[in-house]
Amino acid sequence: MRIVVDLNRCQAYAQCVFLAHEVFALRGEEALSYEPNPDDARRLQVRRAVAACPVQAIVIDRLEGTDRGATP
Repeated sequence: MRIVVDLNRCQAYAQCVFLAHEVFALRGEEALSYEPNPDDARRLQVRRAVAACPVQAIVIDRLEGTDRGATP
């Protein structure tokens, strides 16, 4: 799994940090940092974080197989 965050769209609401703090973190007040390739054990947390983003700035790019695209 690969995470892609549109940092221009991100408004630092930090819902992703709350739901997947091992993958997402806020640096300072507004700078989001994240692990672009989290391990599969974090899949459920990441999917919940993606769904919770109020501005839809996060997408999951599935690397395996032909099922490639954004996941809510």
